[in-house]
Amino acid sequence: MNPLVYFWLFLKASLLSIGGLGNLPFLSEDLTALGWAQPTDFVTAIAVGNLSPGPNGLWSVSLGYLTFGWLGAGLALLALSLPPLLILVISTFYHRLEHQPIVQDFTRGLGLGVVGLTLAVSFNLARVSITDWSGVGIMLCAMGLALSKKIPLFGILLLAAVAGSLLYGR
Repeated sequence: MNPLVYFWLFLKASLLSIGGLGNLPFLSEDLTALGWAQPTDFVTAIAVGNLSPGPNGLWSVSLGYLTFGWLGAGLALLALSLPPLLILVISTFYHRLEHQPIVQDFTRGLGLGVVGLTLAVSFNLARVSITDWSGVGIMLCAMGLALSKKIPLFGILLLAAVAGSLLYGR
């Protein structure tokens, strides 16, 4: 693995996303195409990122660690930190442009594009992770609990893990 290419992939994903899981489609496509990550690495990294305190986008640091060790985690963290620092510089000029219709349309379009890409990658990750009807049942129950917003995410993940252990005996 070339560290500069690795850093560039994380930086590109961070620059082209709007936070949270917005960089998931870019990282999934690039890292799996190069053979540097497997779909299970993304599932694990997202789970660790959701269980960890702090911003939702830090799942990428877990992915960096899973795919390239401590150096990967450091490079991922650096790549995630640079765009917000650039935003501080850009924000001084943004207040002059924010009311322009083209800027507002671009921001809306970017958000919709990221949602579409995230849904497409989520479908691919689910297709790899869910192999039978029991897995579909666990996924649907977890989605129902998440949409109800009555059980914290950690509880949902714990219940899904228990259900998976009981159904698959692993």
